[in-house]
Amino acid sequence: MSDEQRDGDTPALSVRGLRFGYSGAGGDVVRIDELDVAPGEQVVVVGRSGSGKSTLLHLLSGVLDPDAGRVLVAGTDIHSLKGARRDAFRGREIGMIFQSFNLLHGFTALENVEVALMFSLMPRGEHAARARGLLGTLGIDRMDAAPEELSVGQQQRVAVARALACKPALVLADEPTASLDPENSAVAIGLIRDACREQGAALVCVSHDPVVAGAFERRVVLEEVGVGEKR
Repeated sequence: MSDEQRDGDTPALSVRGLRFGYSGAGGDVVRIDELDVAPGEQVVVVGRSGSGKSTLLHLLSGVLDPDAGRVLVAGTDIHSLKGARRDAFRGREIGMIFQSFNLLHGFTALENVEVALMFSLMPRGEHAARARGLLGTLGIDRMDAAPEELSVGQQQRVAVARALACKPALVLADEPTASLDPENSAVAIGLIRDACREQGAALVCVSHDPVVAGAFERRVVLEEVGVGEKR
């Protein structure tokens, strides 16, 4: 579903009755009765270590299948899609910002963003311009540099550009400031929030960093919305 086709009244993310537990865990690792995130809304999910924050993102992105419940992204139940259809939908509608960035070595900064655009409905001839535009907006001028030739902060900016390349409905960020000091954490989360806002993407960020938590108007505490036993 392209951004032009999305219904502005449809939540970017809607979760109902979500349940997931690892074998031998002794109970649910993740249990969310109800959670909605509006288009363009920004939410931080906080919880103690081991409370299932990263597992929750895996469920929201369709990397893990739940034991029960539904996860709708832009109105589509991602777990109803199978195989390549789910991968393609995830690539178009969900941007991911990983703690370790997960940039592709052997590819330039520009190519890392262009790779994400393979999932988009955008004509291939427009991919380079889209990637260059995003990187330029985020302050990356060495677009032909390899990730290891860039600073940590620049690598994160490339990761943000890649997450937003396909104009997704939803961006999921997993502890995006874990490797940064408090001052740089504040700068980084501000950059992520501004970029998502500019591109019209909703943002769900999981973090235990108080600097990050304090930057968001809406905070969801996992223990308050129904997390089961720790692994």
